[in-house]
Amino acid sequence: MLDPAVRPSARAARRSGVGESGAGLAASPFRVDRDRIAASPYFARLAGVTQVVSPTGGGLLLHNRLTHSLQVAQVARAIAERLVRECADLVERLGGCDPDVVEAAALAHDLGHPPFGHLGEQVLDRLGRERLGLPDGFEGNAQSFRVVTTIDLHGPGGSGLDLTAAVRAAVLKYPWARRGHPDPHPSTAPTPPRGAGPLPGAPEAGSAKFSCYLTELDDLLDCRAAVASAVGPWQQTVEAAVMDTADDVAYAIHDLEDFHRVGVLAQPGVAAELGGWLRDRSALAAAEESALGSLRPGADLERLRRRLLAKDGWAFDDDAFAAAVAVVRDELVDGLLAQPFDGSMAAERAVAEFSARWTARLVSGVRGLPDPPVRAAPVTLDTAPWHEVAVLKFVHHRFVLRRADLASHQRGQATVLTGLVGALADWLTGDDEVRLPPRLHDLVALAHDEYRALAADGLLGPDPDVDALAHGRAVVDYVASLTDGQAGALLDVLTGRSARLWVDAVAL
Repeated sequence: MLDPAVRPSARAARRSGVGESGAGLAASPFRVDRDRIAASPYFARLAGVTQVVSPTGGGLLLHNRLTHSLQVAQVARAIAERLVRECADLVERLGGCDPDVVEAAALAHDLGHPPFGHLGEQVLDRLGRERLGLPDGFEGNAQSFRVVTTIDLHGPGGSGLDLTAAVRAAVLKYPWARRGHPDPHPSTAPTPPRGAGPLPGAPEAGSAKFSCYLTELDDLLDCRAAVASAVGPWQQTVEAAVMDTADDVAYAIHDLEDFHRVGVLAQPGVAAELGGWLRDRSALAAAEESALGSLRPGADLERLRRRLLAKDGWAFDDDAFAAAVAVVRDELVDGLLAQPFDGSMAAERAVAEFSARWTARLVSGVRGLPDPPVRAAPVTLDTAPWHEVAVLKFVHHRFVLRRADLASHQRGQATVLTGLVGALADWLTGDDEVRLPPRLHDLVALAHDEYRALAADGLLGPDPDVDALAHGRAVVDYVASLTDGQAGALLDVLTGRSARLWVDAVAL
């Protein structure tokens, strides 16, 4: 097997052709990429960006996007090293799996995440499409790709981080544009790949998930060309699949830890739901959808079972699902949640042991798929851990994300982003453009150059309004580069609710 440090040059190629500047602390080009990402201010800002609840709220010690990214990198590297050790021939045939590539992609995967977590993604996408006229709208994965290839200038090539082709390809969790590329587009498939289906509530907008705006399409084509012989046009690279799987593992485990610590994840409700489904499994499966009822213990879990069966029949197994519910009940409900978290060393030890045990369990359950179905990747969780992750994520969604108090908080965050986008867009169309924040001014100039080039190539359709597109993309880029605290502080400044000077709320 070829040593990962000396893989073919196509994987290590950089678009600029510029070599590493300065002393160079790493010999491997992929380790250089990892170091560039870790040194990026976009990476540092993730400490102030929501994972689920804002890291600035209430003094709670909760995970943020930075700690989440570090955990994903840790899990991803462990998976990669295991695959290289145990499935060397398969991994080589599918294009290779360098642990440095995987770790770099994991650190980069959330660089474009906007303020306020997934709620921020949804709001910025809607505003981008409806308020700013951007056909691509906003997508966190596409924004991450834009950060590393275009708007983070801390690489030596003058544009982006100038990462290797392998790392750029590994960042592409959804290796297609919102519409149009590749042709045929995955959204047209009878069974689309995961994420490629239409955006809920706006099917005309294109795919719900995608990893590249039109402005970065050349970069996508360039890095995917280096792996074209190993994976299909809709398929993740092995390294992207490892990063994606690690993201699922970290999300499933560590968010549950947070809400156990703050007393939000209460044992009785989780116990009633999981126990109710296990007790009435057969009756729930036989019930009509209309007869399930939202208050019946086990009904929501039964709806999950039906969704998994309908959407992922290639992986779903009824007995494995029941076993997963039983394992989560035993380990989470009767284990971790049995004693309320009181801040003691014993309570912290219980959390640490739960996390370590489940991380090891899930990492050991990863396998390679030589010919994956359309909704799978060349690396995935085996049957038992696949179902266990689905149940863990259900607990998080049902007993945390659906809470009314969190919904109230998020409505306020949506109001902040809506006001901020509107204020900045109005500023750009007014007569005071000369005094724009320097960063916003630079982003407008960058987007103008990009959209002019796209228009000249005929990629924007007839008579595109390049000015409007450039203004819209610049506003989205600017807002997406803020922390949660900066977003609120900047809106206060722009609406006159704060006497603080602009410099106090400056972005990257």
